[in-house]
Amino acid sequence: MARRTLMDRTIKALKPARPGQRRDLWDAVVPGLGIRSTDKGYHTYVLLSRFPGSRNPTRRAIAEVGALGLAEARTKARHWLALIAKGIDPHIEIERERLAEQRKQADTFAAVAETFFTRKLKTQRRGFVVERIVRNELLPSWGGRPVMDITHRDIRELVERVVDRGAPTYAHNVFDAANAVLNFAAAQDMIEANPARLLNRSAVIGPKRHRQRVLGDTELRAFWRASDQLDYPFGPFFRLLLLTGARLDELGGARWREFDLERKAWTIPAERFKSDAEHMVPLTDDALTVLTTLPRFNSGDFLFSTTFGKAPVRGFSKAKERLDRHMLSALRDLAELRGDDPTEVKLAGFVNHDLRRTVRTRLSALKVQDHIAELVIGHGRKGIARIYDQHRFEDEKREALAKWAMLLRSIVGPPPANVVPLTKAKT
Repeated sequence: MARRTLMDRTIKALKPARPGQRRDLWDAVVPGLGIRSTDKGYHTYVLLSRFPGSRNPTRRAIAEVGALGLAEARTKARHWLALIAKGIDPHIEIERERLAEQRKQADTFAAVAETFFTRKLKTQRRGFVVERIVRNELLPSWGGRPVMDITHRDIRELVERVVDRGAPTYAHNVFDAANAVLNFAAAQDMIEANPARLLNRSAVIGPKRHRQRVLGDTELRAFWRASDQLDYPFGPFFRLLLLTGARLDELGGARWREFDLERKAWTIPAERFKSDAEHMVPLTDDALTVLTTLPRFNSGDFLFSTTFGKAPVRGFSKAKERLDRHMLSALRDLAELRGDDPTEVKLAGFVNHDLRRTVRTRLSALKVQDHIAELVIGHGRKGIARIYDQHRFEDEKREALAKWAMLLRSIVGPPPANVVPLTKAKT
C-alpha cells in the first residue's frame, strides 16, 4: 500500500477514478488515513484499521472531502486511532457524543427551570417568589443556553449587574435563585456540578445585611389612611397585615374555612405555614371589623381574590406602589396640618415584610414577653422547647395582639387635643 504525504494541492487535483473502479490515496503522515475516489467523482476521507470486534482491517468513512479540511481529517483520524487503541469503537463514541450534544441542546436553562418550577417549587410555601426572580432575572439572559454551559463567570456578571442597579439585597436573592436551579440541575445529572459553588457571594455582592426598617407613628397614621384609599382586595388586606403581623403569602392565601369567627381565631394549616406546623392567630375586634367588610363568593372561599374566590390575589407589587403614593399624599397632608412644608416630605422606602418587624418591635415596646411576641408573628420555638412544650399560649397571644390593636388605634385615630386622659387618683 503506497503512501504519500497528502497536501492541499493534491486534494484540489483529485480526479474521478476510472469507470467501474475505486482509487485510494494513502497518507504518509497518519497511518491508515486515506482518500477514496469513485468513478462518479466522490472523494471521501477514510480510515483503514482493525476496529474493535473485527478480525480484519476495514475501511470506514470519516467525512467527505470538502466537509473537512486535510488538517481536520488528520486530527479526527488520530482521535479514532486513539479510541481503537483503548478498545473503543469510534462509531459508538460518535453516537454517544451525538446523544450528549442532543441532550445538551435539549437541556436549556429555560427547560431545566420549568422542570424545577414543577418538581421543586410547586410544594414550597414561597416557591412563587423564587419563580418570579428566575423568570424576571435569569431566563432573559440564560433561557436559550444549554444549562451545562452556564459558568460561575456568567453568574457573577449577572449578579453584579443587579448590584450595579443599586439593589444589593435583591442581588442576594438572585444569587439564591440561580443557586437553587443549578443545584436541582446537578441533582438531576444535567450538569456535573453547580458552578455557583465556585463563587464567594460576599466578595461579589457584599455581606448580606438584615433589614431594620420599622414604621413610626406618623407613617402608621399615613399607612392607615392610605389603605382606606385602596379598594378591595388590597385595602383591607394591608390593614389585616398590620393588625395580625402575618406573612404576606399566608394572608394572601387565606381561606374562609380557616376562620372561626365565633372563637375569634384564624388557624393557618401546617402546609401553608413556614414552620410546617399549624399556627393560630387570635383575631382582635379590630381585625374582625375588617373581616366583616370582605365579600363572600360562591365560586371559592379565598378571602382576597380578584377571581370571585377561585384563586388567591396576586399583584402585590403594583398594589404596594399605589399604597406608597397614597401614603406620601397622606404624609404631606399631615405635614401641612403641623405647619410644615409638605413639599419637603418624603416617604422612606419600606417593603411589606417591614410591617411584621414593626408589629414585633411594638410588642416589645408594650412589654410583651419575647417568647410570646415571637409566637404572635409565627416564629416557632426551637430546640427542646419545640419538642416538649406543646402549650400554645393562645390567651397570651390574644392579649398581646389586643394591646397592639389598642396602641395602633390610638396612633391612627388619636383623641382630640382637648381630651385629657384620666389617671388613677393617688390614695
